[in-house]
Amino acid sequence: MNTTRHALPLAAFALAAAFAAGASDWPQWRGPSRDGHAVGNTLKLDALPKEAKALWTIAVGVGQASPVIAGTRVIYLDELGGQETVHCVNLSDGKELWKVQFDQFESWANTYGAGPRSTPLVDGDRVYVQSCRGEFRCLALADGKTIWQTNFEKDWGVTFFGNEGNSAPAAKETAASRHGNNGSAVVDGDRIFVPVGSPTKGTLVAFDKKSGKVLWTAGKDFAAYSSVVVGTLAGVRQAVHLTADSLIGVDAANGKLLWQIPVKTGAKRHAFTPIIVGDTVTIASWSVAMTRLKISKDSGGFKAEPMWKNDAVKPLLATPVLHGDYLYSIGSGTKNTELVCMDFKTGETKWKQPGFGDYAAFIAVGDKILVQAQSGELLLVRASPEKYEELGRIQSCGATWSHPALADSKLLQRDKAKLFAIELAR
Repeated sequence: MNTTRHALPLAAFALAAAFAAGASDWPQWRGPSRDGHAVGNTLKLDALPKEAKALWTIAVGVGQASPVIAGTRVIYLDELGGQETVHCVNLSDGKELWKVQFDQFESWANTYGAGPRSTPLVDGDRVYVQSCRGEFRCLALADGKTIWQTNFEKDWGVTFFGNEGNSAPAAKETAASRHGNNGSAVVDGDRIFVPVGSPTKGTLVAFDKKSGKVLWTAGKDFAAYSSVVVGTLAGVRQAVHLTADSLIGVDAANGKLLWQIPVKTGAKRHAFTPIIVGDTVTIASWSVAMTRLKISKDSGGFKAEPMWKNDAVKPLLATPVLHGDYLYSIGSGTKNTELVCMDFKTGETKWKQPGFGDYAAFIAVGDKILVQAQSGELLLVRASPEKYEELGRIQSCGATWSHPALADSKLLQRDKAKLFAIELAR
C-alpha cells in the first residue's frame, strides 16, 4: 500500500534534542509496561497527604485523554478553539513549551463529556497522538512538528458518524466511529500497532514507527474503545486487540491472524485493555464477565480456551491491575458498584468494597495500590486478598474518567477543567 501522502521526509526538520524515557516515567496508557504498574519507581507510600496540595495547576479544555510523562515533559490533549490539541508542558511547573492543533473537535453531549479520549504515547524523541475522528500523527517531542500522519477515514475508509449518526444502520455496527476513537496504539520495537478499525482495509495496522510505512494489516472488524497490547503467547510475539466484535491475536512480525474468538456485547462497548500474563489473556466488558483465556498451539494452529470466568464482575470502563496473584477491579454496574479483589488463578472473588462508580484507575506502587475514583477521590489501598484495607483517601480533583500518571512522587491528574501535579511524598 502506498503511504507516500502521509509520510514526511525525516530530513525536513532537525531534532532539538534526544529524549530517553526514564525508569519512573509514565510514557503511555497505563504506564511504562501498559499494566498499571509504576515500574522502576522507588516511591515508598505508607499514607496519603492530609489534603491534595497541587505543585501547579493549569486550566485545560475538555477531554478524557490521560496525561503522560517523559523525562521533564508532560504531554496532554484537550479541545482548544474548536480543534483537538496536543500540549507539551514542563513537569516542574506546568509551563507550556509548545502546542499543536491537529484535528477538528467533535462536540457532543453524553455522560462522559466531549473531547480527546485517546492517551498519547511517547517513544524516545517522538509523540504519537490520535483524535476522536481518527487523525493519527507522529510528532517530534522537541517542538511538535509532524513527522508522519495517517487518517482513518481518508486513508482507511473508516466513516466517522459521530453521535448524531446513531440512526444510520452502519453506525450501529461500530463503536469508535460513533463515540470517538479511544483505544491507544502501542510500540513494539520498530513498529507501532494502531487500532484503525477498518472492516475493509484492516482492523489493526502496523506502521514503521519512524517513517509511517505500512508494514501489515490484519482483521476485518470495527474498532471498539480498547487499547492494543503486545506479548509473547505460546512462543510467538503477538499484538492482542479487543475489537467491536472479537478478541484477536496477530503475529507481530507479519500480521498473520493467529486466533480470533467472538466477544459480543451491547453497543460494542469494549473499553477493557487485555491483560497478558504468560500464555494467558484476560478480558471483560459491561455484558461479558471477567474471563481468563489460555492461548495454546498444536498441529491445528492456535486456540484460545477459557480457564475461568467470574459472572459477577463486569466492569463497564475500567481495566484492573494485577498485583501478585490477585486482580483489583471495579465490579459490575454503572453508578453503584464495588471495588473487588479476585484470585487470578481461579477467578474467585476474595472481597468487595461498595461505594464506587463505573470507572476507576489503578496504579500499583510497591505493596500498595493507588485508586483514582470517578468521583475525583484518590485512595490508597493495601494490596492484600485478606480484606479491604484503606490507608488514605483525599478529594484530589473533580469527577474524572482520566487515568493519572505517576513519575517518582509526582502524580499528574486531570478533570474537566484543569491539569495539576500533586506531590505524594511526605
